Amino acid sequence: MTRTGKQIFWIVVGAVLLLLLVGFAVGPTVVGRSMNKVVAATYPEVTPEVARLQATLDVADLHSDVLLWNRDILERGSYGHVDVPRLIEGRVALQAFTVVTKTPRKMNYDANTGDSDNITLLAVLEAWPIDTWSSLLERAIFQADKLRKAAERSNGTLTLIENRADLEAYLRRRAETPDITAGFLGLEGAHALEGEVDNVDRLYQAGFRMIGLTHFFDNEVGGSAHGVSKAGITPFGREVLRRMGELHMMVDLAHASPALIDDALALARGPVIVSHTGVKGTCDRTRNLSDGHLRAVAATGGVVGIGLWEEALCGETPADWARAVRHAADVAGVEHVALGSDWDGATTAIVDAAGTVHLTQALRDAGFTDDEIRAIMGGNVIRVLRTGLPPGEGAEAPDTM
Repeated sequence: MTRTGKQIFWIVVGAVLLLLLVGFAVGPTVVGRSMNKVVAATYPEVTPEVARLQATLDVADLHSDVLLWNRDILERGSYGHVDVPRLIEGRVALQAFTVVTKTPRKMNYDANTGDSDNITLLAVLEAWPIDTWSSLLERAIFQADKLRKAAERSNGTLTLIENRADLEAYLRRRAETPDITAGFLGLEGAHALEGEVDNVDRLYQAGFRMIGLTHFFDNEVGGSAHGVSKAGITPFGREVLRRMGELHMMVDLAHASPALIDDALALARGPVIVSHTGVKGTCDRTRNLSDGHLRAVAATGGVVGIGLWEEALCGETPADWARAVRHAADVAGVEHVALGSDWDGATTAIVDAAGTVHLTQALRDAGFTDDEIRAIMGGNVIRVLRTGLPPGEGAEAPDTM
């Protein structure tokens, strides 16, 4: 190689390395900022009465994928939807931190296979541990560890809830010190079990207390609403549900096919959650729940989290969200409806975590009473956790498990 050729070679190598460094440094931020937006809207005025009510609420949200992104959740972010300062501002007492481990390329709401994966590249760009690049289970455990370490660094501002004893202790503390928040771990898709029932125990040990059976494609447990087969539960899925019941891990049926929903409800040993969805009664889209499924979830004592994005609501205002909540409450009962935002789930949300007062105002405008608003905005989730979580030290196991 000539001297000029060597110079060109090293210039090219340097340029490639520079591009890689820029990709590692900037890529995740660009992706996260572009995928997790808030609707640009002017909200109706918050009345003094609603502002006073909001200041007394213990808001609970059933779905945020913020752990997927390379952000410090203890610091207030300039984009996205969730971090501890915004949770506190929005009176969010409990946040379900739900963990994504795999999504297909060209993801859509109708029919996806599990043959491709977007998260591998994100894991590389965000410099996750090398074992997460090829293992869905390790991706789940890594994200759980992120939450645990954030709680340890928070000086008590963020608490990780793993059992009923944790929950009660936290709620007593929050009554005295309201500027704190807490979360529990959920898994978005049982493909992270990698086909091994024993991995339910590994996830439990990592802190997970809720497992969504499917995400955007069919897996070893059963069919996704967005998969190809639209099948019900598999024999492996029955084993998974049995072990989850033994460990007091809650079942999440968001993204499940109608057939899988039917099968899982028939096998349920406790309250079932649908963490983030819409309802066909106001928005007849692929994954939204029928009235029959709303009633069936209610029959388990569970809750349905109504989402904050357009595909769930056929709209992008707090009033659209309240309209879906009203339908779900009329069909299933107010005590079985909750907030299931899908914050930081590659969605454009109606509000971020700091803006929950606009949801409270929309519920008041829709005719809900203060007690009903307290239940929808958090009380219903707290009730389900008191039944669905494992007891913990000093607490008795619930009779329903």
